[in-house]
Amino acid sequence: MTDVLRRGRASLAFSFFAQGATFALLVTRIPAIQDRVGVSDALLPAFLAAVPILAGVGSVTTEHLVKRVRPSRLLRWSQPVVLLALLGVGASGQVAELAVALGVFGLAVGALDASMNMLGVSLQRTYGRSIMLSFHAAYSLGGIVGASLAWVGAHWHLALWVSYLPVVAVLLPAALVGSRWYVDDERGTVPDAREGTADGDTAGGTLVFRMLLPLCLVMTFAYIGDSTVSNWSAKYLQDTLGSSEQLATVPYNVYMVTTLLGRAIGDFGVRRFGAVAVVRLGALVAALGFAVVAGAPGAWVGMLGFTLLGLGLCVLVPQTFAAAGRLFPGASDAAIARLNIFNYVGFLVGSPLVGALGDAWSYRGAMLVPMALVLVTLVYARSFARGADRYGGGHERPRTADVGRGSNGL
Repeated sequence: MTDVLRRGRASLAFSFFAQGATFALLVTRIPAIQDRVGVSDALLPAFLAAVPILAGVGSVTTEHLVKRVRPSRLLRWSQPVVLLALLGVGASGQVAELAVALGVFGLAVGALDASMNMLGVSLQRTYGRSIMLSFHAAYSLGGIVGASLAWVGAHWHLALWVSYLPVVAVLLPAALVGSRWYVDDERGTVPDAREGTADGDTAGGTLVFRMLLPLCLVMTFAYIGDSTVSNWSAKYLQDTLGSSEQLATVPYNVYMVTTLLGRAIGDFGVRRFGAVAVVRLGALVAALGFAVVAGAPGAWVGMLGFTLLGLGLCVLVPQTFAAAGRLFPGASDAAIARLNIFNYVGFLVGSPLVGALGDAWSYRGAMLVPMALVLVTLVYARSFARGADRYGGGHERPRTADVGRGSNGL
């Protein structure tokens, strides 16, 4: 059993890593994609918005598919589709081709994100201690690697498909081989995970959306904060804080590195202090980061703020998925698929919100809005304590582990 779990954990971590690299390769080359295909500035926002919208559709579809198909099987086949769609984006020469490739990417990535986190939550349940942050740390590492490879491709002026092809050629077969060791959990999927039971009904095998709503809000606010950093950090440092163009590229890299570091050690914090304490601390540190960014007198203080943002925001999303699994132990797959939609809601809302506020008011003032939204997490922090709010360190309750079967046994 131990070997099964170890292989399952390692293969799932690689899946998170591959997805982090894939997504970074896409988003960091948006200007090059636009130039190659000839997408106008007016049309580009529609293309960018279509990806998270379709990803939400993919996540909703996954919620229904997992009633009949194991999450491991969905993950096994959605990840190659995402990788091939990335290659299709790089090879697109016309607007219609790009639209199709991005559409496939969006639908597949919704299924991929949902099924990946389903397996992560079920493995954490089986382990009986917090390991969810380690999977998202692998995603952050993949993002750093992907962004670095994108820089290499841009530096050497490689065609997009030439830049993407070696990555896909390595990651796709590796992901397929690794998928043989994914571990499912029988308790995550129920035949009828439905919404809207009586007030006295408890969670477990039934998905009650009003009970999930606080976590949906936390997920949305966390991604509003994340998209603020990814979309506005460079512009803010250069235009508001007066940095050089080169220095303006640093905050997002710092943010990615501190996100990786925070997630790498975050599971130890959850085991020692509990999920509620870690989430509260993360929200406070993130809010402090936004406050420092908003009030920064210069570029270097601004970078300190973005560093704090990485350390604070990094724990919120993994712990929100984990909390959904604890809240609905018999319907965690359905809960995670529903919760995953709000990942894309936050991504869609965050960048336009800050941009509109910056234009109408000021970009310093605009940074206070995601700060206030992140602080709302403190109001819902107890939602992270459903049942046993501590994993490991002697705090877990006795349980019978059901490691399910590797996906190759399906």
